[in-house]
Amino acid sequence: MKNKKIQKLFFEDYFSTVKILLDKIDYEKLIKISDFVEKSIKSKKKIFVAGNGGSASVANHFLCDFNKGIKLSSKYKMIPKVYSLANSIELITAISNDIKYENIFDFQLENYANKGDVVFAFSCSGNSKNILNLINKANLMNLDVIFITGFLKKKLKNRVKFHYDLSCQNYGITEDMFSSFMHLISQWIRFKYSNYKKNQIL
Repeated sequence: MKNKKIQKLFFEDYFSTVKILLDKIDYEKLIKISDFVEKSIKSKKKIFVAGNGGSASVANHFLCDFNKGIKLSSKYKMIPKVYSLANSIELITAISNDIKYENIFDFQLENYANKGDVVFAFSCSGNSKNILNLINKANLMNLDVIFITGFLKKKLKNRVKFHYDLSCQNYGITEDMFSSFMHLISQWIRFKYSNYKKNQIL
């Protein structure tokens, strides 16, 4: 019985932290990010998404929900060009083995990106070398950067168009929020360009 009480308190604390983050969301900044992503899609810009660990799964999910979901919901009026730099285990391991793990994202970006394209990076700490190298490469290539972090303490040295920090040190909850932001933006665009009601978006 004691363990059940502790477990319940643990669960309550988890969702209490989620609620705190939800209550302090900067909607104005999220709207600006969402509008910029929408504008980039309409302008046929490529969007490169990256993250490590759980954030890599968000990057891959981003690719799915945008490239398939938005395209279908908008009846082909919006055709996203989203690329996940975390998607190819073959390429990632080759770069890691032959060059350096910290170059797994920026090395790929050189192959695919053009001036004016977009990098959308997720990082809990905001200090991962491969993510910072990606942002630095994006700066050199004149790409716009959206950077979502969990608990970045240092001032950014690289230039980004948008930075949103959650101020949350729980990795799981931070990644929950990353996923929510991704879903929020994709579902808003789907809602805007379709006849769906918001509770019908799949």
